[in-house]
Amino acid sequence: RELRTVAVGRRNWTFAGSDEGGRRAAAIYTLIATAKLNDIDPQAWLADVLARLPDQPAKRIHELLPWNWRPQSVAHAA
Repeated sequence: RELRTVAVGRRNWTFAGSDEGGRRAAAIYTLIATAKLNDIDPQAWLADVLARLPDQPAKRIHELLPWNWRPQSVAHAA
């Protein structure tokens, strides 16, 4: 079922620009599908992860995975 959107947009993949562009698009689709499978809003998750990533220690990167992710509270973020 998750591949339906990929199959529907198949003609668009010819315009990915390059093989590397296709790989990047596949990676983004994987991240979005994983967030959806974990009942998380992909846009909120990705925005939060990208904002927290520069300050996140490498040994705690697992906390940002969709199945472990908890949104940062507004009071905690400030």
